[in-house]
Amino acid sequence: MYRKDEQPRTPPEEFKLPFEGKLSEDNRWVIMAQWIPWEEFEAEYEELFSSVMGAPAKRFRMALGALIIKEKLGISDRETVEQIKENPYLQYFIGLSEYRNKAPFDASMLVHFRTRINVNLVNKVNRVMIKRMREASKEPVTENQSEAEEGSERKNRGKLIADATCAPADITYPTDLKILNQAREQTEKIIDSLHKSRQDKSEKKPRTYRKKARKDYLEVAKQRRPARKKRRNAIKKQLQYIKLNLGHIDQIIANRGTLDSLNNKQYKSLLVISEVYRQQQWMYDNNKQSISDRIVSLSQPHIRPIVRGKAGVSVEFGAKLSASCMDDYVFLDRISWDNFNESCDLKTQIEAFKEYTGHYPESVHVDKIYRTRDNRAWCKERGIRISGPPLGRPPANLSKSTKKQALEDEKIRNSIEGKFGQGKRRFSLNRIMNKLAHTSETAIAITFLVMNLSALLRQLLGSIFLLNYFFQIIDYDKLSVNSLPPRKVIYPSNSIS
Repeated sequence: MYRKDEQPRTPPEEFKLPFEGKLSEDNRWVIMAQWIPWEEFEAEYEELFSSVMGAPAKRFRMALGALIIKEKLGISDRETVEQIKENPYLQYFIGLSEYRNKAPFDASMLVHFRTRINVNLVNKVNRVMIKRMREASKEPVTENQSEAEEGSERKNRGKLIADATCAPADITYPTDLKILNQAREQTEKIIDSLHKSRQDKSEKKPRTYRKKARKDYLEVAKQRRPARKKRRNAIKKQLQYIKLNLGHIDQIIANRGTLDSLNNKQYKSLLVISEVYRQQQWMYDNNKQSISDRIVSLSQPHIRPIVRGKAGVSVEFGAKLSASCMDDYVFLDRISWDNFNESCDLKTQIEAFKEYTGHYPESVHVDKIYRTRDNRAWCKERGIRISGPPLGRPPANLSKSTKKQALEDEKIRNSIEGKFGQGKRRFSLNRIMNKLAHTSETAIAITFLVMNLSALLRQLLGSIFLLNYFFQIIDYDKLSVNSLPPRKVIYPSNSIS
């Protein structure tokens, strides 16, 4: 059940503290709370709950705010709850009206928050928030009528930067032998559970040769660089052990056995192991090194190998992301657990730019993989300049203006690489700790939202720093106090002043 809170939005000066005093309006959490459009998505979040059944759910601001705090501080779920319990600014950020010396929810609730707030909802919040930022940062321009008409005739304005990256999951580097050994151990545990649930206790437990299988695995796994023939023989042995164990499971079920004794995790694991055995057996029989929809993790079967071709790591295991950058703000355009060609997303990203801003970009800055003939022709029809040299043989002599333009385009394109670096070094984009596919997608989308909030803080706090510097160097004898600009933080128009 979702119970809507009818209380008005609490300004920071009215937040009740047990030790007197008021919250500072210049605090980062207070500033971020004013820019996030909490109320606009409250109704959409409310639709996920029943209006008559169940306990009252936590508000949307509390759910999303807790996820933002976790990502912003780079802490665990338990530490997030402890930080909220101790910090009045964090309690104000999640929507409380007064300080409480107790945790507002249990740490396990963050799992439910990530399940309810999906990646589409986070992307909507991100786009609305950035739109408010860009509208508030625009200064009124004084120009005559002819200049205004001339500016309105220009259809293309602004720059769009696009690129793709991978968000690796928290798994060990997978090998065929390691996955098969894990699958064999899981089947042995499943046989133990099924044997305990038998009604006829006189039947003997099937023999699994687990000690011998473990010895065969370690004989090759402990070698630093085993020969290809040894690895292939070890894989063959593990496949035989798994085939034997799966046959025992089918025999137990056929002899009046039941799968009801298995929990949900074991039942899911049995299905995954069956598919892993099929894939590995096919690769062994056909002497192949790859197969479509290859499973590389038993606990997270949705993860796929993403071939990136980078210098450090040629293959990454996680979700592939397609993102775009505009005015120092980054958008998550596509997320997939399967590998895809990011050049197919360029048209969609440009159309999303037009729908968001009302016009096409003047230039698009992308790397070589986006510069296909189809994308170039499509951009040329709409008057969009795509960065990079033209297709075909490069000219013998390049003019200085062409070289300068190429250098400027590459500098502009590097900004999105910096965003990816920020997400992977400063935030959790380099290792996604969530185990489920939908919760991992939500965590990735939250990272992009927090990066945009960080960009907002840099702009606002930078302007405050310059204003403070202005107050330090100003000559008060030559300037009256009434002419000084007010020292206030810029807030959205519909929030506190």
